[in-house]
Amino acid sequence: MWRIGLIFLLLLGSALQVTAQEEQEYTLNAGDAVRIHVYGEPDLTFDDMLIGQNGRISYPFLGELRVAGGTAAELQNKLVEGLRPDYLINPRVSVSIVKYRPFFVNGEVKRPGGVDFQPGLTLRKAISLAGGFTERANKKEFLVISDDDPQEKERKAGLDYRVRPGDIITVRDTFF
Repeated sequence: MWRIGLIFLLLLGSALQVTAQEEQEYTLNAGDAVRIHVYGEPDLTFDDMLIGQNGRISYPFLGELRVAGGTAAELQNKLVEGLRPDYLINPRVSVSIVKYRPFFVNGEVKRPGGVDFQPGLTLRKAISLAGGFTERANKKEFLVISDDDPQEKERKAGLDYRVRPGDIITVRDTFF
């Protein structure tokens, strides 16, 4: 029995490690929401700050900050540097992502549309969240447009593709 518990803890630990690593590498963009906590400063702490369509947030004392294209760690550093030395002597700031922007599934799925992103999603899981395949769906070939591709070029992907926020996934139909 203790072996099962140990295996469970090891699997949970590796899943949390993957999620933490993905969050460190994750690039913020419009539609994401972040939690900003400045220790000892409740007026500078925000639990759910949405990044606007212009890729910016409005923060007290610092005004409009461009955060799109950066990571949560970069935003944290920007806030620390902005608050020091004019406002706080030694600001302690933490930034975490509380809501990721959605991705979109269209084509031959039962519930096409926007789906809330969750770290660790594969295309197979994303299709399940969209209600699964329709009877006419091509279950072997999928097209993806990445949010960070300025040319918005479609590329083929398989069921093991790691979905990213903002992706547009198309499930085509079959001819037969």
